[in-house]
Amino acid sequence: MFYKTKIFFFDLETKYLLPLINVVKIKDMIKRLILKLWLVFWFYFLAGIQVVLYFPFLVIVMLLPKGYSILFWIARNIWARIVLHGSGYYVKVENKEKLISKTNCLIIANHSSHMDVFLMLISCKTPFVFVGKKELYSIPLFGYIYKRAAIMVDRSDSKSRFEVYGQANEMLKQGYNVCIFPETNYMDDTILLADFKRGAFKIAIENNLPIIPLVFYDLKLKHPWYPKFGSLGKLRVKVLDKINVENMTEDDIPSLTNKAYKIIKSELENDPKQAAVKATKNWKQILS
Repeated sequence: MFYKTKIFFFDLETKYLLPLINVVKIKDMIKRLILKLWLVFWFYFLAGIQVVLYFPFLVIVMLLPKGYSILFWIARNIWARIVLHGSGYYVKVENKEKLISKTNCLIIANHSSHMDVFLMLISCKTPFVFVGKKELYSIPLFGYIYKRAAIMVDRSDSKSRFEVYGQANEMLKQGYNVCIFPETNYMDDTILLADFKRGAFKIAIENNLPIIPLVFYDLKLKHPWYPKFGSLGKLRVKVLDKINVENMTEDDIPSLTNKAYKIIKSELENDPKQAAVKATKNWKQILS
């Protein structure tokens, strides 16, 4: 009798719990699909469709004497705004006045999302040139513009890394600032802030460029590299105090690198909303 009763209750559990379990699984699948469509496909659609539409005009613009300045204006005021706002974000920049510089400068920031490039464009009104990975050159149409508008580096090639310094010097002579995301293993979302490469700081010292650090607080949580979670809303940017490099030599590169790293990491750790910290905890739980 006890055995039959046990079987009876097991049948009841199976009858009522399995449909509930299936509903939860279906909801989870739908959530993951929506996240993937929004964080990946919608992002690339917004960014890519504009490149296709503007491409003939951009090719002509790049031939003009002031072509890069015009290209930067388009990238900042049209391309970046459509991608960010179209993805459901608005930007709040704190201490904008600290971006004003009478001389050329080096701009750095933490790198935690595909959106960082667009957030940087929105944050900085004065034209600058990105130092970016050479792999992006292979993207159709975009690669053509990218090759002519950015300083490309092949991180696996020591010669390419050395050539970056010369290209950066040329753009600085033309009056443009240089922007670098100095993190090494930046796509590891379990790390709050990856170690910094020293190349950016070598450029700063060689050209006597003040360094302006920016902190992107929210993208690691709201628009991460991999579509496991995300949210809409405000993206907070803070412009920090300039780091002067006057009278520094190559011997100071390690300490300068460490100083810049600590400044940005401290901001992320002490963020009242703990956005980036929460993101790293989420990833550790997902991967555990």
